[in-house]
Amino acid sequence: MKPYLRLFDFSQKVDYKVEILAGLTVAMTMIPESLSFAILAGFPPLVGLYAAFIMGLVTAIFGGRPGLVSGGAGATVVVLIALMQSNGLEYVFAAVALAGIIQIIVGLLKLGKFIRLVPQPVMYGFVNGLAVIIFMAQFEQFKTVINGEVSWLTGSPLIIMAGLVALTIAIVVFFPKITKAVPPSLVAIIVVFLIVLGFGIDTKTVSDIASVSGGFPPFHIPEIPLNLNTLEIILPYAVVMAGVGLTEGLLTLNLVDEITGTRGNGNRECIAQGSANILNGFFFGMGGCPMIAQTLVNLSAGARARLSGIVAALTILLIILFGAPIIGLVPMAALTGVMIMVAIGTFEWASFKVINKMPKQDIFVGILVAVITVWLHNLALAVLIGVIISALVFAWESAKRIRAKKYIDDKGIKHYEIYGPLFFASVSAFNDKFDVLNDPIEVIIDFSESKVVDMSGIDALNKLTERYKNVGKKLHLRHLSSDCLKLLNNASEIIEVNILEDPTYKVAVDHL
Repeated sequence: MKPYLRLFDFSQKVDYKVEILAGLTVAMTMIPESLSFAILAGFPPLVGLYAAFIMGLVTAIFGGRPGLVSGGAGATVVVLIALMQSNGLEYVFAAVALAGIIQIIVGLLKLGKFIRLVPQPVMYGFVNGLAVIIFMAQFEQFKTVINGEVSWLTGSPLIIMAGLVALTIAIVVFFPKITKAVPPSLVAIIVVFLIVLGFGIDTKTVSDIASVSGGFPPFHIPEIPLNLNTLEIILPYAVVMAGVGLTEGLLTLNLVDEITGTRGNGNRECIAQGSANILNGFFFGMGGCPMIAQTLVNLSAGARARLSGIVAALTILLIILFGAPIIGLVPMAALTGVMIMVAIGTFEWASFKVINKMPKQDIFVGILVAVITVWLHNLALAVLIGVIISALVFAWESAKRIRAKKYIDDKGIKHYEIYGPLFFASVSAFNDKFDVLNDPIEVIIDFSESKVVDMSGIDALNKLTERYKNVGKKLHLRHLSSDCLKLLNNASEIIEVNILEDPTYKVAVDHL
C-alpha cells in the first residue's frame, strides 16, 4: 500500500515518494532559470534564488491550489529592469512589496474571478506562445562569451552540448516505458550529471552562470525616502508587476485546473502571491509569480498536492546554504533538455486538431495572442489584447442577432416582439426595425425574449419614445425584466417612464 497522508488540503491525498521526487526535479529546473532572470535584470544572483525560495514556500502552503509552483518568474522581472537601471535595487524591493499589497487587495475584493472572462482561443494563444518562448530561450545555452563577445558554440563544445541535450531528451521520453515510479526529468538530470562527472567532459555547468552559495534570506527594509515622490516612482512598476503576476498566475491556475480536472481558488492565490511578494520586498528577493514551466514539470512528475512545492522551496534553500558546490557541477545541457521537453509538453497540440472547426475570428485571436507573446515577451499584454478583440467580436456577432417579429392584433395595436440583447452594438439595428410614421396610434414593444443591457440601450428607447411622441402615438414597453426596470429607474433623469402593473401587460412602460 502506498503511504498516503492528507496534508494542508483535507480533500487531497499525498503520495510522499511522488511528491518528494517531483519537488526535487522542480528545484533543479528552477535554480538556473531564477539565476538567469536575476542576472538579466542586473540583480545579484542570490536575489533570484531567494525569490524562488520565498515565492515557492509561501504559495505552496497558502496558494490557491495544490500543484502550482511559483518562483522568480521572468515576466515580473522584466517589468523591473527599467526601475533597476534608473533608481537601483532598493527601489526594486519597495516596488515588489507594493505590488504584493495590490495583489492582496485584489484577492480580498474577490476580483480573481474575472480571469474566467479569458476565452479559450486566448488560452490557446497564451499557452502556445509561452511554449515557443520556453523553447527559444534554451538556445541561449548554445552560446558562449569569447573576449567579451557572445557567439554560438562551434566544434567539439557544440557537439558535446547537443549530444548531452539529446541524451536528456531521450531519457525523458523513454524512461517512463521502463517505470513511472521516478520522475524521468530527475533521472535524466542525474544520469547526465554522472556521465559528465565520470568522464570528465568539459561542458557548461550551473556554476558558469553564477554562484549559488549564500546564507538565509536576510531581513532588510528598503532604504528609500518615504515621500510622495518615491510613491510616484515605484507605483507604476508595482501596478504593472501586480497585474502581470496575477494574469500569469490565474491563467496558470486555470491551466492546472484543466489538467487535473479539479478547481482552484483564484482569490486565495492572489492573496498568497501578494503575501509572498511582500516578504520578497523585505527579505532580499526579486519577487515573482506562478511559473508555468515548473508547474508543468511538477505535474508531469505526478505531483498533485502541496508537498512537492514545499520540497522544491526547501531544496533551493538547502542548496543555497550547503549544496552549492554540488549543484554548481550540474551540466546546463541536462537542464536545457528538460526545459525543451517542458516546452513540447506545454504546447497545446490539440489546438491544431480543432483549428478547422473553430470560427475564423477565434483562429485569428489565438494566433495573434501567440505572436504577441513571442514577439514582445509580454504575456499580460497579449492576453489583454486577446480578450479585448474577443469581446469586440462577440459584441459584433451579438449585435447582428437582434431581430423583431411584427404583427397587428384584432384591436389595431401593432406588436414588435424583440429577440436578442439591446446594447451599444445593436442599437442601430434595433432602430431600423420600427416604422414610426406608418405605425398605428398604439404600439407595443415586447421584451420577453430580449434585454436592455446598457445605457446605450436606454438612450435608444428614449429616442424611440420621443419619435412616437412627436407624431402623436402611444408606445408601451412590455415584459421588461426586473434588472431592465432597475436600469430604467436608475436612468430616470435620461428617460421619464411610468411603470404600471396590469393583468394584460404584466409590466408596461408608457411614454406619451
